[in-house]
Amino acid sequence: MNRHILTPPVLPPSALAELKQWLGITTAHDDAPLAALIATSLDVCEGFTGQMPLAASCEELLPACGGWQALATRPVQAIAGLSRIAADGTLTALATGDYETDLGPDGTGRVRLLQPALPGRLVVSFTAGLVPEWEDLPDSLRHGLIRLAAHQHRQRESGGGAILPPASVAALWRPWRRLRIA
Repeated sequence: MNRHILTPPVLPPSALAELKQWLGITTAHDDAPLAALIATSLDVCEGFTGQMPLAASCEELLPACGGWQALATRPVQAIAGLSRIAADGTLTALATGDYETDLGPDGTGRVRLLQPALPGRLVVSFTAGLVPEWEDLPDSLRHGLIRLAAHQHRQRESGGGAILPPASVAALWRPWRRLRIA
């Protein structure tokens, strides 16, 4: 996937507090590594479920061709605009009349050029994510994120290549998993 996250989700202090409570940590000494573990857990969750848990502003690169093209990231909340990258690397915003967008009920975002195919590629700017804030996450997703971060924290010394997510976390996330037939 050719995605770039422009504005990653901001984790509130309550997310770190939940993880520290789960681990029984009372000091602030490990706050930065623990916050990084939560951020990694968000990435693993997206990989497992096929859905971005927290809303973020993103861009994806697509070929500049005719026909509907689906974004790889889900669920898409809004498509902000399209730009064309020319062969020389210049970026030109397309007018809203030059393309159509579609948001499917399953969170799929699609775009289509209304003009003949252009040379170069397209940059699609959009917002994706299940919910805007940490507190809005469904309990099973949030608890799975905390458990995965705690698991990684506990396994930091072993250096083992454990399968992620562990079965206990996968069980929490499985109802949210979206599979696609390619």
